[in-house]
Order: sequence, then C-alpha cells, then structure tokens
Amino acid sequence: MWLMMLPISLVGSASAAEAPEQVIQKLQSSLIQVMREGPQLGYEGRYKVLTPVIDQSHDIELIIKTILGATYWAQLDNDQKNLVIDTFRQLSIATYAGRFTQHEGEQFEVIEQRELPHEQMLVRSQLTKSDGGVVNFDYVLQQKEGRWRIVNILFDGVSDLAIKRGEYRSIMQRDGFAALIELLKEKITLAKQNQ
Repeated sequence: MWLMMLPISLVGSASAAEAPEQVIQKLQSSLIQVMREGPQLGYEGRYKVLTPVIDQSHDIELIIKTILGATYWAQLDNDQKNLVIDTFRQLSIATYAGRFTQHEGEQFEVIEQRELPHEQMLVRSQLTKSDGGVVNFDYVLQQKEGRWRIVNILFDGVSDLAIKRGEYRSIMQRDGFAALIELLKEKITLAKQNQ
C-alpha cells in the first residue's frame, strides 16, 4: 500500500469556515510541498513540517478509538488512552514523513465532495504519479469543534481504518495493550528507515 495513514496548510491554521474539500486541498498541497523539499528536509525536517498539518487535518483521537472499538477503549485507563493516542499520532506523522520523500511530478486533484450518512462528508481525490498511474484517495471527514477533520482514508477503495482495526484488535486480544504500543513504536521506527 502506497500510504498508511494520511493527512493542512503549512502556513497558518484552519478556519472554522473551511469546507471539507478545502481541508483536503490544503493537506495535499502541503504534502506536495514537503515532497518538493523532501531531500533537503530529510526525515526529521519532513516530520517537523507535517506535525501541525496532521494535527489540524486528522481527528487522531477518534480514529484510534474507532480502530480499537468501544470494548477495548473502555478497558483502558486515562494514562493508557493518552499513551495510545500520542503513539498513534506519532505513527501517523511518521508514515507521511517516511513516504512523501521526493517529488517526481506527482499531482493531487480533488474530484468531488458529497454528503455521507451520520453527518460525515466524503472528499474524493486522485494522485497522478510520475509514470501516469493513478491512486484514488477517498477521505471521510466529520466535524469536531466546528472544524472538518479526517476520520478515515480509503486507498483505491481499501479502508485504512478497517485494516488497522483488524491488526490492532487482534494484537490487543492476543497479547494485550503493551504489545500494541510496541507494535506502533516498531512501525514508527520502520517509517524512519523507509525514507
């Protein structure tokens, strides 16, 4: 899979009036900018630039709560909840920083925005790669504190949330919370190495 967990403007913060489509356009323009500067920035530089982008465009807490599900989430104390949110946030940023490393003519284009049930919005976009190949990104957003934020991403129709749900819940069931945190930390290390 080209990306795991994806990701607003490098300049300034999002306003409450931003439409879901604008959130995605800002995210994607930031990713292109990071790719253009990727080799000069290096992994740490890309991570630093993308941190506020991901924080503004993704609802990390809701994503990890949804992945783990109500049953596992309820079993965690506040310290564990904070730890898994923070570790998953680091992994999300690391994934972007490790995968958007250089620009070879790739272009994002937003195709459409439409309403979904449960007061969510879908923004469909495509990434045209340098070889002419196309990757479809469908972003599901919902409002949090008056701002639209990403709660799921589908890559060519495959839900990132569903993949992680299966993987993370099986770790929790089989090996427990500490093993899940270790898995996330291992993935962060791998993202750094894939630069």
